[in-house]
Amino acid sequence: MQTLRPVFPGRLVSALLPSLSVLLALGSLAAQPVPAPARAARTGSEAAVARAFTEAAHSGAPALYAFLLSFPKGADLHVHLSGAVYAETFIRDAAEDGICVDPVALRFAHPPCADPLVPASRLAGVLSPADQDLYDRLVDSFSLRSFVPTPGYSGHDQFFGTFAKFGGLDKRHTGEWVDEVASRAAAQNQQYLELMQTPPFSHAAALSKEIGWPAASDNIDFAGMRQALLDKGLRDEVKTGMEDVRTAEDRRKELEHCGTPQALPACSVQVRYIYQVLRANAPEVVFAQTLLGFETIAQTIHDGEPGFLGINFVQPEDGHVSMHDYTLAMRMVDYLQSVYPQVHITLHAGELAPGMVPPEGLRFHIRQAVELGHAERIGHGVDVAYEDDAGGLLKELAAKHVMIEINLSSNEGILGIKGSDHPFPLYRAAHVPVALSTDDEGVSRIEITHEYVRAALDYHLTYDDLKQLARTGMEHNFLPGKSLWAEPDRFTAPVPACRTQLGSEKPAGACSEFLKANQKAAAQYELERRFRAFEAKF
Repeated sequence: MQTLRPVFPGRLVSALLPSLSVLLALGSLAAQPVPAPARAARTGSEAAVARAFTEAAHSGAPALYAFLLSFPKGADLHVHLSGAVYAETFIRDAAEDGICVDPVALRFAHPPCADPLVPASRLAGVLSPADQDLYDRLVDSFSLRSFVPTPGYSGHDQFFGTFAKFGGLDKRHTGEWVDEVASRAAAQNQQYLELMQTPPFSHAAALSKEIGWPAASDNIDFAGMRQALLDKGLRDEVKTGMEDVRTAEDRRKELEHCGTPQALPACSVQVRYIYQVLRANAPEVVFAQTLLGFETIAQTIHDGEPGFLGINFVQPEDGHVSMHDYTLAMRMVDYLQSVYPQVHITLHAGELAPGMVPPEGLRFHIRQAVELGHAERIGHGVDVAYEDDAGGLLKELAAKHVMIEINLSSNEGILGIKGSDHPFPLYRAAHVPVALSTDDEGVSRIEITHEYVRAALDYHLTYDDLKQLARTGMEHNFLPGKSLWAEPDRFTAPVPACRTQLGSEKPAGACSEFLKANQKAAAQYELERRFRAFEAKF
């Protein structure tokens, strides 16, 4: 698949952002520093660490990586669990499960391991040269490692093709995978994750087939379909999804020795979940799975469990069904949000580039996700400049405080979008909230520190800019309760109760009570405490 190289010409950007016309006259928008947001006065420690950051950035990526490894990064809000696990882990798990490897297709296969299949257990322990070669090729097949696009086979094809190759493992490993991702986050001073996961929905899918779908999609009785699915027992699968999360969390905490004197650093990482809906299915299945997701999240919130907090649609946005049924899917979410207003919504939208789909397909996805799908966050948002009235859309995103989950490495690997071709500077210049995330760090072979380094060097970010990104992620997590900050996305003054205690080790009095009553604020306060500890080293 060949895609056109997207261009953000001065005339287009000037139309989008009139206030930046002077900067545009001087050169490319991506190469210009974005005006710094309002911020509190720097402390002496902040000034010292900012100087150290600048020196590290001037020294290059390795030095900056070493500097930023322990920098407090707050949240990663766009993480697919299956894509976050590294291929080496899946190969180890396949050996434990007695799974086979197809050495030709370079994927897992179900036993028996008759020729040409080989047992995955052969790839555990000391390897012969031939088995080492197979191991290496399998890692490459499960990721973007060593990938080079060829005519007819792009990074998009490789990326989305990996998931079927490493599927079929026992779900008992889920807790181990959560532990791996949480441990990696803890090692990089990250404190909060929202992991996307798809719970079982075969029962809901079967019920949807019984009920069917109307021939005309213009005037669908969503309320009637919802009631029919509930009457047939769709809620029976809610318990399954919730129990799977409990089991995974119990296993993760066991591995990390949480609550014991031997507790590992990963115990400090809060993990919550986003319910994934597969949007490439038939519309009746998509509606049933979406309803199941809303029901599961609503029940989780009602029970006060640390499980699912929000919903998202996944699978390639440029797929035929995804494109054809995009507006229909947003209408489903629009209806269900009216029934379950407590459910948070983050949506993949705009993970497209010119040439992937007809031009008309680039013009409305982000806007519909916000205006019809009630998205509080947008995943990717890469094609924003090609939307109808893009300038108006940017203003709307800023006014509504809709955060964009920025996935730099993923966007390069899948879409071929990087550097000045990426809309990251557009969003920042329009004061749209943005935060960095990893998407599928195992498939992309990266982690969150890599994304901070990349953002800092590619877009000439300052230390204050990186703090803004980390704070924005924590501001837009889906934890219950109020924000620590008096005004949304303005990190200049905390709420009055905590104004004089920001970053202290042990908040007291009214601040302590406020944090106990508001999980989001408590997580944000922890980020500020980590900032103070990090900066004290300088």
